Amino acid sequence: MIEIGVFHNGASDLPAKRLNYDGEQVVVNDGDLPATHVAAQRIIANQVRQGILADRLGFDYWFQTEHHFQPEGAELSPNPLLSEAAIASRTKRIRLAQAANIITWWHPIRIAEQAAMLDVISGGRLEFGIGRGYQPRENETFGWAYGSTIQDQERNRAYYEEAYETIIKAWTQDSFAHHGEFMSLPPSYTKWNHKQTLAYFSQPDVGRSLEQVVKLGGPDMYSAGNPVQATTTKLREFSVYPQPLQKPYPQIWEPLTSPRSVRWAAEHGINGYFIVEPNSRLRKNIDLYYEAAEQAGWPDRRNRGRFRRGWDAEKHRGVVTCRYIHVTEKGLGDLDRAAAAMELQWDYYGPFGFAAVLAEADEPFYDLNMKVTAELLRQKKVAIHGSRQYVIDSIMEIKQRCGYDDFMFNAWFELGGFSGAEIEAQMQYFAEEIMPVLRRECGGSPDLPTSTVDLEIMAAPKTAMA
Repeated sequence: MIEIGVFHNGASDLPAKRLNYDGEQVVVNDGDLPATHVAAQRIIANQVRQGILADRLGFDYWFQTEHHFQPEGAELSPNPLLSEAAIASRTKRIRLAQAANIITWWHPIRIAEQAAMLDVISGGRLEFGIGRGYQPRENETFGWAYGSTIQDQERNRAYYEEAYETIIKAWTQDSFAHHGEFMSLPPSYTKWNHKQTLAYFSQPDVGRSLEQVVKLGGPDMYSAGNPVQATTTKLREFSVYPQPLQKPYPQIWEPLTSPRSVRWAAEHGINGYFIVEPNSRLRKNIDLYYEAAEQAGWPDRRNRGRFRRGWDAEKHRGVVTCRYIHVTEKGLGDLDRAAAAMELQWDYYGPFGFAAVLAEADEPFYDLNMKVTAELLRQKKVAIHGSRQYVIDSIMEIKQRCGYDDFMFNAWFELGGFSGAEIEAQMQYFAEEIMPVLRRECGGSPDLPTSTVDLEIMAAPKTAMA
């Protein structure tokens, strides 16, 4: 079986422009700063529109990233949970995923609340993506409050793992406390002599005793004011609302690159997300993920045991891959403009070292400073650009070469310099001409549950003026 999603990273629709800088060619947005701000507004609206369209076209998943502060044009998605809440209000079936929420930039309780809200609003369709972040402009702006600087990888990872642990507690425990290296929740000095709290937990059979929730004390002789604070009674636990509809919690996803991250995800029952690896390196990473999962006893949020290699469509477990898709057929598509869009993307990603993972599994990593061209991305079939049949054959080649049992594939349609209408035409053509073939070749797709949450409202009847 196969499941098919759409990945959206928020590239600008401003034309791609080639500049000569410091002896080399660099592709950027063609627009001044005011134009980039207006373009960002269009992209945010397009993400919501295209998420709704993806549902209507029959795609199974919608993925968005979290990225900020980019005049250059490669990506924009400041709050995928907020965008997907808007999508949820106009859809019933499509799964709403992130690749990913960068939890090192968030207080874990705040992101736990917001993600759980999306699960409730969508009727249980959240697929929760988590990541550590890698861009200093983002990490050092948002992560400083938590000490999750990307300039210290070990500190960043330590915060990430503690934040993950805290989110799971918030989602699965009716009332809890967490006291770790980075956070003490609630803080040990939190005064709380509130009569409603004391009365509620004085009842039998509410799930926690009064002594578990508060440490009772007398009045604080040094304080004046309201009785909640003029006290030595302190809070020991608290409850986070809402919790997700999905139990014990929604499936979690993580974009993966390094062997260490692959193993950690497998050992924690987290689905893996790979984007730019060529097929040989993807197969190697799938092997590593499954070896680590087997050694750890097949961790899974629902304790369902072993899952199929590559992807298990029934359990929605395993590893997904993503490819740039641009179809040139019957007047659709433009390979030259798509090539410029690829250069815009990779002139941004390249300096962070992403060129390394374009090497085949049996090759040494590429030079981190190498120029990544559209020609290389197409040669590696990371960018699948061409005719309908070429796209079908190249996607099926991933399944065969990487040894997937079931298959999970994400299509990346959005490209820098292309309008929303052009991207939507690509989505529609893929859904009508390519997706049915993929489903037939892979034995169909599982039925996804339809949300029963009703967000529609009836207008109040107008009353005559007196």
